[in-house]
Amino acid sequence: MFHPYILGAFFASVLGFLLYALRDKERKDNRPRHHRADGLVTSSSEIGQCRQDDGFGTDIIIVGAGVAGSALAHTLGKDGRRVHIIERDLTEPDRIVGELLQPGGYLKLIELGLEDCVEEIDAQRVLGYALFKDGKNTRLSYPLEKFHSDVAGRSFHNGRFIQRMREKAAFLSNVRMEQGTVTSLLEENGTIKGVQYKTKAGQELKAYAPLTIVCDGCFSNLRRSLCNPKVDVPSCFVGLVLENCQLPFANHGHVILADPSPILFYPISSTEVRCLVDVPGQKLPSIANGEMANHLKTRVAPQLPPQLYDAFISAIDQGKIRTMPNRSMPADPYPTPGALLMGDAFNMRHPLTGGGMTVALSDIVVLRDLLKPLSNLNDAVSLSKYLESFYTLRKPVASTINTLAGALYKVFCASTDQARTEMREACFDYLSLGGICSAGPVALLSGLNPRPLSLVVHFFAVAIYGVGRLLLPFPSLKRLWIGARLISAASSIIFPIIKAEGVRQMFFPVTMPAYYRAPPAK
Repeated sequence: MFHPYILGAFFASVLGFLLYALRDKERKDNRPRHHRADGLVTSSSEIGQCRQDDGFGTDIIIVGAGVAGSALAHTLGKDGRRVHIIERDLTEPDRIVGELLQPGGYLKLIELGLEDCVEEIDAQRVLGYALFKDGKNTRLSYPLEKFHSDVAGRSFHNGRFIQRMREKAAFLSNVRMEQGTVTSLLEENGTIKGVQYKTKAGQELKAYAPLTIVCDGCFSNLRRSLCNPKVDVPSCFVGLVLENCQLPFANHGHVILADPSPILFYPISSTEVRCLVDVPGQKLPSIANGEMANHLKTRVAPQLPPQLYDAFISAIDQGKIRTMPNRSMPADPYPTPGALLMGDAFNMRHPLTGGGMTVALSDIVVLRDLLKPLSNLNDAVSLSKYLESFYTLRKPVASTINTLAGALYKVFCASTDQARTEMREACFDYLSLGGICSAGPVALLSGLNPRPLSLVVHFFAVAIYGVGRLLLPFPSLKRLWIGARLISAASSIIFPIIKAEGVRQMFFPVTMPAYYRAPPAK
């Protein structure tokens, strides 16, 4: 029954690409490929300070001890590398995102030997999603039948998870974790030699290593010298914690397709449920003067399932309202000898699908496998050339999750355009069909099926399903026109995201020269 969708999706993809190409008036941008931001990369000869000599003999410096930095430090330390990790603040973080780890990410956690980091933090098993729209709901379970019974998603307090990983990393004798603020990268003849940083006590120091990996998060002040950051902020999350609240579907994330954009609920402990209200744009109602509370009570609360209404209102009355900008940024690195970007400093996607940690952990597995055969990291130019393969090898997982996050967010947002409205309705009904129509997209979302082509097939299957709904039982010229616009709208959503990810790297990675790059000679 699904084969017509695949055939239709192929033709729809071709048609959509042609429509999009006709509308696309952009030209290749002449970006400065080796731009360096003032004050963020400093020549080591310009600093009149003595080199820090602590006798540690560092192989790798890691900037930032969040999810990516801590996991990377433990992984590389376990492989025998001497790691110096510098984090601005080693106290427990308190964030409203980074709280849901997809099953694909949990599998990577197991692969890295970090699965015990979700223990003893009251983490909750997540078995899938429940989708709500206009009084209807459907449950979408993760396709976990082929995995061990322990494999599932996990949701938790972000800070507790990070602290567990920091403890694991710091336990290794060859990992030195230090609190300090990295102010610049040290550059000499185009090669990054290390970092300049300020200690907790305010002392200015320099640290040197053959390889510096920057993982300083979504607000990174170092990435401008290592990539071309095209940061987009399509919306903001307004975060609340609902206490002693029973979700309609236990151990499931809940997505309400509200007006104007989605609302998320998921457990973060045995007694707490996180609520994230998406607000399009960057301008938010004021929390201080009560506009935000009024907005949540009058605009948002009436759209929630009845079971969540009272707990939602109670959480608003407690006044603990938090906000966070939702950022997306395609990976566009400047290969730089001696340095590498990872985590949110390198690549971001809309957090609607909770894929960020899965991408970061997958990237760490790729990097670990690339570095494992190398006993010497001192040839910075050869190492940089070799590590260009990292950007290609990470693409199947990263591009699938990135593209799905961006596309789903646009589909799930309400619109006055009838074609976009039909697409939203078709997506809900398509997922409600069950079988491969739900298992396929959920496998993509969960990181269990990192196949970009499968994503495109399902995305256009939704569009074709929407056209079919319009034309049956009796087609008309108006319905045909709306159907054509629906296909065009679907194309305008997904093709720009694919273009930003890189068509060749995403669908044909084996054609990239870096895919076959051999380790540098010892």
